[in-house]
Amino acid sequence: MTVRKGEAWGTLGPAPAGLTIVGTDRELFEIVNAARRAGTPLPAVGLRGGDLWRAVGGASDPDRFDRDVAILPVDLLRVETDDRSCWAAAHVVATRWGGWRGGAVAVMNGQYVGRFDVAPRAHPGDGVADIVEAAPAMTARERWQARRRLPLGAHVPHPRISTRRAATVELELPERPTIAVDGQRVGRSSRLVVTVEPDALTVYA
Repeated sequence: MTVRKGEAWGTLGPAPAGLTIVGTDRELFEIVNAARRAGTPLPAVGLRGGDLWRAVGGASDPDRFDRDVAILPVDLLRVETDDRSCWAAAHVVATRWGGWRGGAVAVMNGQYVGRFDVAPRAHPGDGVADIVEAAPAMTARERWQARRRLPLGAHVPHPRISTRRAATVELELPERPTIAVDGQRVGRSSRLVVTVEPDALTVYA
């Protein structure tokens, strides 16, 4: 069930036999998209690393799956570009130059992209994505200052960085930036449509 403000999220219990354990967002990307392409149910996934693991507060104890763990329903993001459809569990990032130069857009299911706390308010089980847009007009100094603050999530509020939340986002992207889905580059695109699929995946962390 989609988490509500003030309510507990998930349960505590044993990990199932045959749990698929992943250590990176790219591994999770491959598992989720293989199941979606095949039309088969998504497997139960144990998180041992990656941005989604960090967003859900996953434990670092290597033996944690031998005892009760957090069982969490998380959203997925359906991603449509000019020539591809796929799914993300952590984030979708569109950049022109591999950074904030020339503007950037991040559609976030959780808070983090690598060491950066891009969307401090994002929650992977709330039924909406957090959209963070850096304006192309940001100066070099503003980009440098924002980048310094990103690890702590202190880059917002900022007059040239907008944030909003939505269950569906449709973006027209000038100059066809590169799209990365859970850290996996999927090509360049002039459009990006992201739709939240609530509680689509169960993770153990």
